[in-house]
This record gives sequence, structure tokens and C-alpha cells, in this order.
Amino acid sequence: MGVNMPARTVVFDSIRKHDGTCMRNLVPGEYIQMAGRAGRRGLDTTGLVIILCKNDVPEISDLQSMMLGKPTHLESRFRLTYTMILNLLTVAVIRVQDVMKRSFAEFHTRKDSHQQEVELKVLTKQLESIKPVYCYLCQEDLEKYYDTCTALNKLRQETQLASIKHSKVKVLSIGRVVVVNTDKYKHTLGVILSLYTASRHSKFKTLVICDQSSGYESKLSTAFSKKLRVQMIKKTNLYQPEGVCGHEVVELVACDLYEITSNTLDVSADKILSDWNTRQIPRFRDKPPSQLTSVVVQELLRLIEDNPDGLPALNPVKELKIQDMEFVEKYMKMQSLQEVVFDYKCLMCQAVDEHFAEHDHNMELRDKVKELGYQLSEDSLLLLPEYHQRIKVLQKLHFIDQNMSLLLKGRVGCEISHHELILTQLIFENVLTELPAEEIVALLSCMVFQQKNCSSPTLTDSLEKGMEMIKSVARNVAALQQECGLNIDVEEFVRTFKFGLTEVVYEWAKGTPFADITALTDVSEGIIVRTIQRLDETCREVGNASRKIGSSTLLAKMRQASELIKRDIVFAASLYTHS
Repeated sequence: MGVNMPARTVVFDSIRKHDGTCMRNLVPGEYIQMAGRAGRRGLDTTGLVIILCKNDVPEISDLQSMMLGKPTHLESRFRLTYTMILNLLTVAVIRVQDVMKRSFAEFHTRKDSHQQEVELKVLTKQLESIKPVYCYLCQEDLEKYYDTCTALNKLRQETQLASIKHSKVKVLSIGRVVVVNTDKYKHTLGVILSLYTASRHSKFKTLVICDQSSGYESKLSTAFSKKLRVQMIKKTNLYQPEGVCGHEVVELVACDLYEITSNTLDVSADKILSDWNTRQIPRFRDKPPSQLTSVVVQELLRLIEDNPDGLPALNPVKELKIQDMEFVEKYMKMQSLQEVVFDYKCLMCQAVDEHFAEHDHNMELRDKVKELGYQLSEDSLLLLPEYHQRIKVLQKLHFIDQNMSLLLKGRVGCEISHHELILTQLIFENVLTELPAEEIVALLSCMVFQQKNCSSPTLTDSLEKGMEMIKSVARNVAALQQECGLNIDVEEFVRTFKFGLTEVVYEWAKGTPFADITALTDVSEGIIVRTIQRLDETCREVGNASRKIGSSTLLAKMRQASELIKRDIVFAASLYTHS
């Protein structure tokens, strides 16, 4: 509830309320709505809010949550309906997309549109000023090489992650030799010291070799490689320290691994980690590595000397027995790209690193322009896919044609405000025309009655038949909507048509007194009155629709039905709204 008037003081009898389900504390929005009335504009400099403490004083945490808590998250209630679409198609000035743009549902995605337009203009000018790479070697196939690197990097990452998460075998087990590729370590050999748990962002500790004297910064870590979106793939030997070989224990994530090899080492991970942690203490920094650590480092150096071009990579299909067809296809495609990635002529260019980086920057600029253009276009509207699906439904039901022009069914649908598809189909299939006015209005009650649980009505054979026909039409329309991509459960859609007051409305239309019809159901009198009043509006809409198609018979019956239910206490003038 809220106080719809200003006051000097607002008094809360309690900070708890019943929300229809249970007792709870007031939420911040409810408190502000009522407490905000305290203080009369122009009369009071401040307002006073008092909370009565009848029994116990409220907890400070409850008061802080109520007064200073996060406000209720606003969600857009804007929904696309067939009536709205049909009516907007008759207006040439306003389109459905324009209405969607102005809805609260699109507010968060459209609030920065002006800034995005300015940014798009700036980026477009930069894009127009891009000059092509002037190199006879790179001009030929640099773009193809870039696309191959993009695809290969993506496939390598996907297959590697799938291999790691494979449930049957722990790929990143202790002792597994891997090739590390980060900003600091480029193409560097390491060995796993802690088990990978395959959870999101999980880290594992790895011993990585490095140059002991310089702290190791790979020569390959050029200014270009740090800025590239796409990693350049070249024939590169494994990193080998120039001076005394050192090592570091670092925490890595799965994407830091360039390659998982088929080699494993027998390591005492706990003792190596304990030795490393001890040597991180300032007074033990000069302590030499333990023998176990030195043996592992020497083993890694031996592997580099024996295999300078790289160790054989783990084959997940053969060694892990992964039989998933999608994974196998990706792995085979990755293998085929690896066979051709070093055959491009642009790799013979001495300045290929600079040219690749320049092309990468240009592609990044193009992607930004494309993304901004998409965000500013109608294609980014959240409800656009649903709009196209509903248009498809209207076309299949012959409400509109392929040129988005209204057909006769569409013009009839414009006259109906709710359940327009079902009512239009009922009109065109002559389901209602053959019935007497009392039965028509009784069956139409399912369009306005919404209470889920009530006693089952006792219906005549004619009403039973009419009810089944309405359910059949509803089931066909729901199945068509589902076929067009809308997220609709067919049987759930059919159950939205409630026939609980069909008997009550039928008897009321036949002239039965109100006191007698209330005994036919357990629905409250207020809901019965409201349903019959709304039913009068539905009768008028169906009558207007029948006039559109020239059905004088149905029009006369709808007028008769409206007259039959408009009587006595249900349509009596209100003491509050009429003099």
C-alpha cells in the first residue's frame, strides 16, 4: 500500500507485511514509497518518519536492509502481441521495430547509442585511411595466412579444452610435460606439479625452465606479439636457456598451454613444491635447489636437446580414445590446417611479423566497426527474433501476405484485443455461427476467466462439443507457433482456456437469478461479476469482427448475447461512480 498525499509525519505500525504468501519485511522500494511522503513541499524543511516498536525493537540489520538496501530490479513488461503487430502494420508512419526501440526492454542496450554513433564515425574514418601492405610476398597470401592462424588457434584451444575436460583420463596429471606460451614464457617446456580439477578458471602449478641469470624474458615476446589478437603460428624451436638453466614454479590456467605433449616424467611434486616454497623465503633465497628439482630440470633440458623442433603432441583420438564425432572432425580439421600453415609465401618475408601485426590491427578495426554497426542496427533488438517468428505465424495463418499487407483475417484480428488468433480462427471456421446466443457467450467465457482451480462445470452435449472444438483450434494454433520457433508448450497453451464458468454464464444468459448461479460453482461472486462484465466487451469485439466479414447472422447473435448477459446486479450502476 502507499499514502497518496503529503504529510509532515509518516508512522509505520510495523515493518512487516503479508504479501499474499507469507509475512516478510518491507523491501526498500515499498519503504521509500511510503516514507517518501513525509514532509510537505513548501511547508516543511524536513519530514519525520516513525516506526512503532510495539513488541521488540527491529534489528539494525533489518532496518539497514529496508532503508539502504538495493532497490527492486525493474524488468520490462513489454511483450509483443499479435494485436499490436497487426494494428501497427496498418499504420505506415510507425513500425513495430520503432516501438521495440523505445521500449524499456531495449533501454540498457540503446542508452549509449549517441556515444556509439560518434565512435563509429571516428573508426570509419580510420578504416577509410587504412593503406594496404606494400610487400610483393605478403600481398599474395597474408590474408589467407591470417585466416588460417585464426582458425587453427581456435580449433587448438577447443580441442585442448575438450581433451582436458575428458572425464575418463586426467590429461593434466602430475608429471605431464607441456609447452607453455604466455607473455613471459614463449614456447617453453614445463612439467605439471598439481592436478587440474577441470573447474572454471581453475589453476595448476607448473615447473617452467628459464634463464637463471636474466630472470628470462623470451626473445619472442616482441611488442607485436603482446598486442596481437591472433597468435602468429611460425616454425619455432623450444626455448633453451643461453646461460645457466634456472626454473620457476608458476600458476597457469588451461589457455596458457600451447601444447600438451605425450611425454610424462616421474616427479615428487610435493617435495619439489616444498623446496620451491622454502626458497621463496628471503633468508633461503640463495639456497640451491634440491636434488629432486635439479633432476627434473635436467630431464626437461634433455628433452629439449633431443627434440629442438618440439615434442610430439598428445593425440586425444588415439591415446584418450575420444570418439565424439564433432570432436574428431575438429581434430582432423586442425591436423589438416597444421600441415599447410607453414607453406604460405608471406612467411618468407623478412618483415612478416610487422606486416602480420599491421593486418591484425586492421582486422580489429574492421571488427569494431562491424560490431558498432550491428549494435546500432535493428538486428540487435532483443525481441527481433520473436517478431520474425510471430510474423511467420501470421503469414501461415493467412493474416498477412508476403509483402506484410493485411489480409481479411488480419483486418478481423485488429478488432480483437486478446486471444485474437483463436477467436479469428473460430469466426472463420464457423464454430460460433451455428450455435445459439446462450451457448456462444457461455463458451466465450473461457477467453476471460482466469482462475486456475474451481469446481468442474456440468455441461450439455452441445457445450461439450463446442469446448472440444475450441481446444482443437487452440491446439493447432499452438502447434503452429511452436513450429515457427516460439517457445510454447502446446498442452500448457490449451490449458490457459478455462471453462470453469461456462455453466454459470450459460444459466445467466438463460435468465437464471444471480443467487441461483452462485450455487453452481465455488468461484467467488466478485470474480463471476467481473468475468461477465469482461465477456460483454468480448461479445462486442466478436460482433465488430463479424461485421468486417459481412456475417449478419453472427453479428445478430453477438448483439443478442450481449443483451442476455447485461441485466440485474451484474451490470447495476455503481453507487461510487454514478450519481
